[in-house]
Amino acid sequence: MKVVFTARALGDLDEILGYIRTTYPNAFAGFEARMAAAIRRIGHWPESAAQVADRSGVWVVPLIRYPYKIFYRVAPAAIEVLYIHHAARREP
Repeated sequence: MKVVFTARALGDLDEILGYIRTTYPNAFAGFEARMAAAIRRIGHWPESAAQVADRSGVWVVPLIRYPYKIFYRVAPAAIEVLYIHHAARREP
């Protein structure tokens, strides 16, 4: 299934990539690969992740080895990535 990003998720991703590229340049390629793999997983198996308990219809997939989580919902035409969040921060 097609995966699309909301404007907020694109902003989150841009901020995260900028931070990692600047602060941890040696980890950048690995992070990008892990993010791409998570997005492919969501597209192929959207219900393979955990549902968020207090948000109906919202799913979350953690990025293994990196402290980020991808929050998304399954819409009829596509998977919508809602936001990408640092695991140590409080969810919006």
